[in-house]
Amino acid sequence: MKIQEKVALVTGAGRGIGRAVCREFVRRGAAGVVVADVDGGLAESTAGELGGLGLQCDVADAGAVRRLVDAANAKYGRVDILVSNAGLGVKALDLDDALSAGDADWQRMWSVHVMAHVHACRAVLPGMLARGSGYLVSVASAAGLLSQVGDTAYSVTKHGAVGLAESLAITYGSRGIGVSVVCPQYVATAMTGLDEGTAAGSIPGVLTVEQAASAIADGIEQDSFLILTHPEVLGFFQKKAADYGRWLAGMRRVREGLRAGGFLKVKS
Repeated sequence: MKIQEKVALVTGAGRGIGRAVCREFVRRGAAGVVVADVDGGLAESTAGELGGLGLQCDVADAGAVRRLVDAANAKYGRVDILVSNAGLGVKALDLDDALSAGDADWQRMWSVHVMAHVHACRAVLPGMLARGSGYLVSVASAAGLLSQVGDTAYSVTKHGAVGLAESLAITYGSRGIGVSVVCPQYVATAMTGLDEGTAAGSIPGVLTVEQAASAIADGIEQDSFLILTHPEVLGFFQKKAADYGRWLAGMRRVREGLRAGGFLKVKS
């Protein structure tokens, strides 16, 4: 789907990748952007910069998401592209206990990384299906394909986001609805503990938010289901599928290496 003249709604867009995506969409000629964020001030600031609509929204609240989409429709008449981007970072990781996260953390991860996509898609799909055109983008993580050592709740819920996107593509792909799932590795954002101003190439393997946003926009315009901001993830994923046992053994070695190095904290 070409972004030019389309109306996009982006969640988690007050800063980070979401804000960069909004900027990239406007650069590519979007007809309008709806900037949603749990921090209403950030949403309004980004929207003001881009001439869009900024709204506070907790994406875990189905009613709030419906009201968000209603406001987008009232402002622009439609939502052509949904980028369900909001996500949660992780705190200290426990490399020795895969089940260390409490029930409340599990529920919040599930609510934001899976059900938020469900709520948003339910809200925008009727209009898209009526028009016979639309695009759904879920931002997951490379952890949704490969798992992140030391953070089971994050990895499991990001796997859920990938599975949901697959089902959406299977169900609606022949009805004019494009679907993409984004699976990035490290990007310079507050969620990864890095400054968004980090220069491109200054940290090996870490992308700027602008680089990530450009890859996402390219993927949408190319109708790519799997958008990999870090192309090397595909090779890792293929090796995992080719020999699951060998991949698990390798991940155990990664875990042991992290433990030996005193690695205590990761964000993704």
